[in-house]
Amino acid sequence: MNAALNVRPKFIVDAKGRKKAVVIPFDAYEKLMEDLADLAAAAERREEQTLSHEQLLKELKDDGLLPA
Repeated sequence: MNAALNVRPKFIVDAKGRKKAVVIPFDAYEKLMEDLADLAAAAERREEQTLSHEQLLKELKDDGLLPA
């Protein structure tokens, strides 16, 4: 389970008791931001063509990122 889901947030409310802001531990905030960035990257790449494992290895070798 995602550690950020186990956080007990504290809410800042206005004079009528309506929630206006939330306070969470900084490490939970960082994890949430990282997860959000990962989800955004995945959504942006959703329509990209996929490569087979063999093709990926070939391209990495051709680019000098893996030994030939």
